Amino acid sequence: MSCRFFIVCASALVLLACGSEESTPEPSKPAATPPPARPAAKLNATPDDLPKAIVLSLAQLAMVDGKPEPRPARMEFLVRKGGKWEMTAFEDEESVVFHKVMAYATPTGPALLSFAGSAPATGDPGHVKLWRKQDGKLVGQTLWQKHWGGKVSRMRDGEVADLFGDGSQAVAVATHDRGVVATLRPTGGEFTVAEIDQKPDIFVHEIEIGDVSGDGVLEVYATPSEPNKLESGAVQRGEVVRYVPKEGGQRTVVADLGDRHAKEILVADMDGDGTDELYVAVEGHVGEDKRLEVPVEIRRYTADTPADGGEVVATIKDRLTRFLTVGDIEGDGKKEMVAAAYSSGLYLLRPGEAGKPWKSRQIDRNSAGFEHAAIFSDLDGDGRDELYVASDKHFEVRRYAWDGRKLAREVIYKRPNKNPIFTWNLMPVPVELVPAS
Repeated sequence: MSCRFFIVCASALVLLACGSEESTPEPSKPAATPPPARPAAKLNATPDDLPKAIVLSLAQLAMVDGKPEPRPARMEFLVRKGGKWEMTAFEDEESVVFHKVMAYATPTGPALLSFAGSAPATGDPGHVKLWRKQDGKLVGQTLWQKHWGGKVSRMRDGEVADLFGDGSQAVAVATHDRGVVATLRPTGGEFTVAEIDQKPDIFVHEIEIGDVSGDGVLEVYATPSEPNKLESGAVQRGEVVRYVPKEGGQRTVVADLGDRHAKEILVADMDGDGTDELYVAVEGHVGEDKRLEVPVEIRRYTADTPADGGEVVATIKDRLTRFLTVGDIEGDGKKEMVAAAYSSGLYLLRPGEAGKPWKSRQIDRNSAGFEHAAIFSDLDGDGRDELYVASDKHFEVRRYAWDGRKLAREVIYKRPNKNPIFTWNLMPVPVELVPAS
């Protein structure tokens, strides 16, 4: 599948629904006889059954007269059962894309929380829904739906945390368009919606929650930017902003990206000092000939970093990198980051010691996708995170696990046809939430 095909299909959705390790080698020591070769470590066998599944949030398209047309939003569940990976799917006729589906704890038990978008032509607004399993089927409850009058109506991303310090699982939501950032606060069995920011002709692609200030109060981070300009490659300005809902939700710019923008951010404590940092995947620039002129930069921000600063911890020779995920692949308590780039593959990023550069290693150059969704999760419970990736270019879902030297790849699902799809997100969920096939 060509890059142009990805861009054409992505544009249709917007209109209708909105290496090597970088380290210094130690000098070799002479030896009378060469040391014996170290045998390759074996990948731990995946258990026959796993208590958690992976849910994929999808937009699916059909080619009609040579043009892509959206079909109902689809969530797919990959379950490990009886030594095999099984696929179960569910579709929602009220939307054309699930941007994210995740587990959500309710007083009556676990449920699924979805963030979906719709085509204005259908008259349906974007919506946030809660899905409970009844008699083997998923039954939806709409928590919030709205159309802001723009070209698209999408609930683009969301995260869950105790944003108000009251013990409840509040939801932070980002939308297309009108640049809305909102909170959904559970109160007395209902959800109270508060729109804390809004701006015309702005898309917000990502939400992250964490405590970068280190004061014990959770902050919400978002990525407002100008509307997508994929085909033209024109300048698309953006920034990263912060809100503190418990303190009123005032907007603060924490990363001013100038004539660049970011659609992916991550808040995590990578250095292990007990305080989160903000990581921003600043998208690259291409010239009129579509050649890469400025690569993706992964920038690191702390509470003291000025908005026009940001330490570049890694560069990736690609124009887009829209997934960053953090895990512990070796079970040693040290965190690693994976960056999933648009067309150049997957990269494993390891923080260096204080003041030293990060190490970057290409995991797999033969992995690609417009979003290139990826997630670290320890589904098998062995204390080491596995990496799950949707390589939409290859119509595969892949699992990578540490074998002692590298993240070894295993294909766990191969699509039976080549119908166009976009995997927007992957998340681990309890198997009891998976609908019957």
